Amino acid sequence: MKLFGFWAAAAFLCLFGAWEVNGILEINEEELFYTETNASYYNESKAVFGNNALLVGLTLIKSAAAKGAVCLDGTLPGYHWHRGYGSGANSWLIQLEGGGWCNTVRACVYRKNTRRGSSNYMEKQLAFTGILSNKPEENPDFFNWNRIKLRYCDGASFTGDSENKAAELQFRGQRIWSAAMEDLMSSGMRYANQALLSGCSAGGLASILHCDEFRDLFPRTTRVKCLSDAAPNLSVLIPFGNFRVDVSGGRTLRNVYSGVVGLQGVQSNLPRICTNHLDPTSCFFPQNIIGNVKAPLFILNTAYDSWQIQSSLAPPSADPHGYWSNCRKDHSKCSAPQLQFLQGFRNQMLNAIEGFSNSRQNGLFINSCFAHCQSERQDTWFADDSPVLGSKPIALAVGDWYFDRAGEKAIDCPYPCDNSCHNLVFR
Repeated sequence: MKLFGFWAAAAFLCLFGAWEVNGILEINEEELFYTETNASYYNESKAVFGNNALLVGLTLIKSAAAKGAVCLDGTLPGYHWHRGYGSGANSWLIQLEGGGWCNTVRACVYRKNTRRGSSNYMEKQLAFTGILSNKPEENPDFFNWNRIKLRYCDGASFTGDSENKAAELQFRGQRIWSAAMEDLMSSGMRYANQALLSGCSAGGLASILHCDEFRDLFPRTTRVKCLSDAAPNLSVLIPFGNFRVDVSGGRTLRNVYSGVVGLQGVQSNLPRICTNHLDPTSCFFPQNIIGNVKAPLFILNTAYDSWQIQSSLAPPSADPHGYWSNCRKDHSKCSAPQLQFLQGFRNQMLNAIEGFSNSRQNGLFINSCFAHCQSERQDTWFADDSPVLGSKPIALAVGDWYFDRAGEKAIDCPYPCDNSCHNLVFR
């Protein structure tokens, strides 16, 4: 295995939003998971970040305060914007940062003293790699667009609107979303001739939830589409299904989401077409909303998402005796029954997206890798040895779909058939 170098680790920490430095505290304060600094690639792959990644400064949204659009601790939200030029001057890509959720007052109080809850702790510069890269050889279709990384500091995928005065917590994700879009529209985005809303993990969920809102910002003549990368647990709520959601038979992530939705006042900002017939927590799950998104949507997922294995399928709370300890850190150490369980998870996910995939306007790239957030990492987005399906890397698949050059509905064969994966393992 090849360990990350300094710049690779730094870029991964900036971009790989599902884990915090102290683990998954923003999901469950009792469970400490593995951090990015403990991650390495499996021996058939290598990291490609380099020391020359573009660094983009943080801009705070000054107008947000008057709208009550603030981070958990009341500080201003912000974004990183690298301006477009040439043929991309009027093209806009918004990347919604990921980084888990906070589902209890205790977890949110912890989170508000981190970069996921306060702009006081955010990096002043972020490396733009993968879909945010400014180099055509790294990002062939979007390199010269206006590319914005909207920072995530609310803990509810940009959907909450509530507060807890006793704990001095502001749950204003929906307002942050609105304030950021208003700011960008007034800064030139209203003139866009094409736009793409994307996000990974918690940001991937947000890109689904806000996709049609984003579409409605623009006239019908503007090409507007959405990309969701590694949206959590597309398969955990199959109606009448008997799939065991975690290894103990429990519903770890549903319990987390229930806390997020209730604590942060998310219900009023969820799609009504969903809440009219399902409970609000169910409408925070991607599989229950993707079928009702009107704008074209591309789903990029691994069949064996590293975050889902560690945080919702086999978390320590569901595995008190540690039977899954080695497997959840390194897929090569999974037993035959454990792999069979993961294959069942893959099958349920494919069943969950079957209806979605029937729409001609939608796109899919589901590879059989143990990874997460493949659009944000340069080595998985577009590099000499990037993961491929049908000889096509992720960047070209997304580009072909966005520009209608080809229909993209690529689903990999089951593990272990794909030798192009950049699988993650953890120490």
